[in-house]
Amino acid sequence: MRLISFQGTNMDLTDAIRAYVNEKLEAIDKLTQDFGTAAELRIEVGKTTNHHAKGPHFRAEMQLSVPGEVLRAVEEAEDLYESIDKVKDQLRRQLKNYKERLIERSQHVVRPDKE
Repeated sequence: MRLISFQGTNMDLTDAIRAYVNEKLEAIDKLTQDFGTAAELRIEVGKTTNHHAKGPHFRAEMQLSVPGEVLRAVEEAEDLYESIDKVKDQLRRQLKNYKERLIERSQHVVRPDKE
């Protein structure tokens, strides 16, 4: 899996944030090993606004391009690390479902007498 872009919106990306995201991406990286470098990931984390004091104002978005599909997950939370965790879980679930569909499609046998 190749990391194409990693950007912060309305905030600076610190080394702690980068390390946390890289740690969380290990689970997704294991699932994309079958795709090799064909899997491309774009990450955006940041604040949705600079003037709100309440509510979910941290946002994390991940977009994973795999052969034949683009998987996208967006989550908002009151804590940046919580939004990163949620978006990682959502993207991981989408990737597992996609891989299951690929396996089912490859194992589907067409019987000549049945249509």
